[in-house]
Amino acid sequence: MVQVENEYGSYYACDSNYKLWLRDLFKSYVENNALLYTIDICEQKNFDCGPIPEVYATVDFGISSNASKCFNFMKKLQKGGPPVNSEFYPGWLAHWQEPHPTVNSDDVVRQMESMLSLNASFSFYMFHGGTNFGFTSGANTNDTNENIGYIPQLTSYDYDAPLTEAGDLTEKYFKIKQTLENAKYSGTNDTSLTPMIKAAYGVYYLQPLVSIFETVTHRIEPVTSDAPLTFEVMDINTGFVMYETTLLNNNFQNPVNFTVNSVRDRAIIYLDQVQVGTMNRLKANTTMFLNISNDSSQKLSILIENQGRINYGDFIEDKKGIVGHVLLENTKLGPWKMIAHPLNETSWLSSIKPVESVKVPAFYRTQFILSENYTNTLDTYLDTSGWTKGVAFLNDINLGRYWPLAGPQITLYVPASFLKPPPNVNTLIMFELESAPQELAIKFVDKPILNGPINT
Repeated sequence: MVQVENEYGSYYACDSNYKLWLRDLFKSYVENNALLYTIDICEQKNFDCGPIPEVYATVDFGISSNASKCFNFMKKLQKGGPPVNSEFYPGWLAHWQEPHPTVNSDDVVRQMESMLSLNASFSFYMFHGGTNFGFTSGANTNDTNENIGYIPQLTSYDYDAPLTEAGDLTEKYFKIKQTLENAKYSGTNDTSLTPMIKAAYGVYYLQPLVSIFETVTHRIEPVTSDAPLTFEVMDINTGFVMYETTLLNNNFQNPVNFTVNSVRDRAIIYLDQVQVGTMNRLKANTTMFLNISNDSSQKLSILIENQGRINYGDFIEDKKGIVGHVLLENTKLGPWKMIAHPLNETSWLSSIKPVESVKVPAFYRTQFILSENYTNTLDTYLDTSGWTKGVAFLNDINLGRYWPLAGPQITLYVPASFLKPPPNVNTLIMFELESAPQELAIKFVDKPILNGPINT
């Protein structure tokens, strides 16, 4: 089976020409060697537009849906064929600043038994939890407004799946296994399965390297424009962009009304490299008050972070950066210099010497050799407790975003293959946006923390 589209019925366009073009493109590649299929959500409005002629339409749903009702959407459309739940959810994805969701194992088993009684086929999504390494974590929206409802996803995609992010077996796995054995869909396997050993490699101390305000961090030629440009116009997909302009003597009466129209996704505001506030996209027009100098010019800097693109529904055309104008009172500011920091790699930091202190946002580094006990490296977790918000890199591999201040994810998963065995040197880089711990300590632990405190 080859999937042609995914939940297209949830998208506003309902473009029949697109669907037929996509079907024919797939047919040109697979010919008659595979069954083409689509997936849509268990709602009539999604089946009004999601299915494609001559492509087998399937459904997706979790534990709370009525399986018979969901499969009826398939039966109404096509004659014959098995009922198929192409995405059966035994867990759920997690967002920053929200409790980590869990799905009860017994409820998963009950829905499995319901589908099996209907002679249905189903595929678990997810069966094995995963990790959004790098900047691959996306976002959702829980509202009809693409700003107000924006909720970025965690780096971890553990999903409360039957197999964890690190591949360990859970109670849910064994209950699913027993259910399939009872239904004679799986042979009994008496092999003893034990969790993979993880390592707590201990504490390491980082050194300050360089602030993002330093020109040595500018790996891409800055762009200038009268008005702010989005990431997409500058051909920037991931990471950060620093927007800079000069505030001239305008004799404003402090505090001055400062507006960014609009922030995608999160902004840190600086006057002469001193942080004066933060903004996020939860308001279409993001406003705060500034106290500015009327005696001399000041540099205004706005660091915009792409926190992940909306990947579902009407708002998947998710532009990043400043989408509109920046105003002091009613005056549009400009011209602008925009400095992109996609952070595709960190090897260039190897030539930079440590310094005593540095202004955030900044890069920090530690280098370490694992104990001789670890000639075969083991999986571990980077505990970011004490740090605030940023991105971690190990041996030039982007481990993903961290934000322990917001929760619930505190640790970043580090597979054994990302580490170098002794006597090789490992290099850890932390790009911290707001505040590093005083001792600049970081530790590797042997257990994940994905349900930490929530701070909204």
